[in-house]
Amino acid sequence: MQPTDISNPDYFHKVVDCQWACPAHTPVPEYIRLIADQRYTEAYLINWKSNVFPGILGRTCDRPCEPACRRGRVEDEPVAICRLKRVAADNKDDITAFLPQRAAPNGRKVACIGAGPASLTVARDLAPLGYEVHVFDGDARAGGMIRSQIPRFRLPEEVIDEEVGYIAALGPVLRLNERVDSLQALLKQGYDAIFVGAGAPRGRDLDLPGRREAAANIHIGIDWLSNVSFEHTKAIGRRVIVLGGGNTAMDCCRSARRLGGEDVKVVVRSGFTEMKASPWEKEDALHEDIPILNYLVPKAFTHEDGKLTGVVFEKVQPQIDAKGRRQLVPSGEPDQHFACDDVLVAVGQENAFPWIERDIGLAFDGSDMPIVHQETLQSSLPHVFFGGDAAFGPKNIIWAVAHGHSAAVSIDKFLNGEDVTIRPPPGVTVISQKMGIHEWSYDNDIANDRRFKVQHRDKAQTLSNLKLEVELGFDRAIGFKEAQRCLNCDIQTVFNAKACIECDACVDICPMDCITFTDNGEEEGLRARLKAPATNLTQDIYVADGLLTKRIMAKDEDVCLHCGLCAERCPTGAWDMQKYLIDLTQAGPACRR
Repeated sequence: MQPTDISNPDYFHKVVDCQWACPAHTPVPEYIRLIADQRYTEAYLINWKSNVFPGILGRTCDRPCEPACRRGRVEDEPVAICRLKRVAADNKDDITAFLPQRAAPNGRKVACIGAGPASLTVARDLAPLGYEVHVFDGDARAGGMIRSQIPRFRLPEEVIDEEVGYIAALGPVLRLNERVDSLQALLKQGYDAIFVGAGAPRGRDLDLPGRREAAANIHIGIDWLSNVSFEHTKAIGRRVIVLGGGNTAMDCCRSARRLGGEDVKVVVRSGFTEMKASPWEKEDALHEDIPILNYLVPKAFTHEDGKLTGVVFEKVQPQIDAKGRRQLVPSGEPDQHFACDDVLVAVGQENAFPWIERDIGLAFDGSDMPIVHQETLQSSLPHVFFGGDAAFGPKNIIWAVAHGHSAAVSIDKFLNGEDVTIRPPPGVTVISQKMGIHEWSYDNDIANDRRFKVQHRDKAQTLSNLKLEVELGFDRAIGFKEAQRCLNCDIQTVFNAKACIECDACVDICPMDCITFTDNGEEEGLRARLKAPATNLTQDIYVADGLLTKRIMAKDEDVCLHCGLCAERCPTGAWDMQKYLIDLTQAGPACRR
């Protein structure tokens, strides 16, 4: 194997699994250490720069960082990264003095369609640079799906107002109650660039027998949630069936319980573990006495005199076909009929662009989605960019934020006459954490605590109040204890072969057997003959040559705990613990060549 190029910004970035997995690449261990040090405002600002909505995401994020967490490799539960984000948000001081100062107007106008997380991120990045950013939305208040589709018992209105308010304070022109009905008309208004962050506004329907006859009591899930959020809908029938197994279905069933649904069921065509809903969302639904029934496919809506009476389901079971593919096939059991008063259909979302004319030069694919560059988010019209759900279909808030940052870089480069495909390199800092022979600037004593549980309000209280937040979050004491579970994956083990005397002290003390001094070879063979075989091919082997014996040092990055024992034990200082901080370049002069 070739020696590892640790000067490559992505090498150590990939080792910080949580940050690598986060679409916005938030420096997770850095802000967790600040929380442990009770520096909540600084922790919040680190989050605010990268993910824009720390208080919102600390309650609603899909948490792609947590399955990647190194802690989950040594015990069952990862660090509660998402809930620690909320600790920073709940305990910070006033941050208004730290918001960016607006530069002098640069004479360029940018339109953002939709006031959801993607467009608001674009506005946050471009407005301080002097761009005149106009954000259009048909609703009276900014926030998009954050405000319209996430129930208040998960995300209080005041949290949305606060974090949307920080962006509004940067000076974008919020054109609320102004729905864009024609992209062609907007193009004629002289904007230098247009960003489409309109989301995936249409919920999928089910064209089944009885759908039209019983239409009055069959509701599309995301539309119904919006009506609940804006208080157009204040009640529902006693017996409710929710169709679908995603997070929208979980929000629907829990909202229905609070609006009068006494007998609420979630019915899913897949198995429980295959449901798209986040595990904690399913847990919360079950905690509120909502049964989840699996392997049932809806066949028809039953009705009488124009009124919905129930839903007929076919029982299915998983089966592996001749090609090894998993399919759902009829079980042969009799169909099941569940009586109900209302049905909420939450079987997915899709994009709808009736307001984009097809003769303006904007290319669409066979699925009627705009053709958008994966990284630059530029469309076939060079000054039109897409992001969030409008770009590649429904995902989540953190992806919308990441798209917003990327699109803002593209817009800034485009309007300064640069090639948008040449992306700016990140800023990287790697600095030793050594303070003395056996002292480090970080706490490297690994806590043995298991993941702490978050406190919930009493169920009797929350089920009677649609706006009462269920999760109370960690207090400062529990936040500190949970922060101590972080393994500081961004404190990297950096090896200097010229200082090494090959005494094997590091090998002896390593608790994970992840360091091996051996002869070089091809990667497959080398992985197999390390002191502990390295079987996770998604993580690299750190290889260093230059030893006097002509052997190499090979360290398995997958299982290293970043405990620093190798550096403490080393008699020559060949090992050093160095904090790696990557700062992804955002829109502005630094992103230009």
